[in-house]
Amino acid sequence: MRVLQSLLNDLTSGDEARAEAAVPSLIELGMDAIPSLLDLTHYKDVDSRWWALRTLAESHLCRTEWLVPFLSSDPAPEVRQCAALGLGIKLDNSAIQPLVQALSDDDNMVANLAVNALVRIGREAVPSLIETVQDGKQSARIQALRALSEIKDHRAIPIMMKVMQEESALLLHWAKEGLDRLGLDMVYIKPV
Repeated sequence: MRVLQSLLNDLTSGDEARAEAAVPSLIELGMDAIPSLLDLTHYKDVDSRWWALRTLAESHLCRTEWLVPFLSSDPAPEVRQCAALGLGIKLDNSAIQPLVQALSDDDNMVANLAVNALVRIGREAVPSLIETVQDGKQSARIQALRALSEIKDHRAIPIMMKVMQEESALLLHWAKEGLDRLGLDMVYIKPV
């Protein structure tokens, strides 16, 4: 336990080099470190929460349900970002809905990292992303369309074609990009 406490002290020291050096050793401790890391995720100190999540996310023992609450409700954007990164490592389909909800996060980096995680999950995320493009907030629609363009799934073609009728330059960009990536590069003309 003395080794564990020393590593936890390094992790929460405020010294990034010491904290980063402690991560692999904490992961090597396996289940012995998990309860302490989970406890750190509830500290008021943002850095403690961030480093605990960062370490948990790298562990093969990490469960998706340990990360999701921080993606959706942590007040610190850097902690939400860390949770999104961790979910991008996990590639668990149960994270699709929380990641889709994060597409409309006030912090653009959280939304971008959620897109990256959804792209890594791939085809399983496509129905939720299509639904978001149809019915989501504008910021989430743009991010969902970006994810669809990167996933390159033919099921997204109808929604991409529909978006080509809209006025938003960003939606048009990602719809065109997605259609181009699917090999449907053509001239799109909006009827007058």
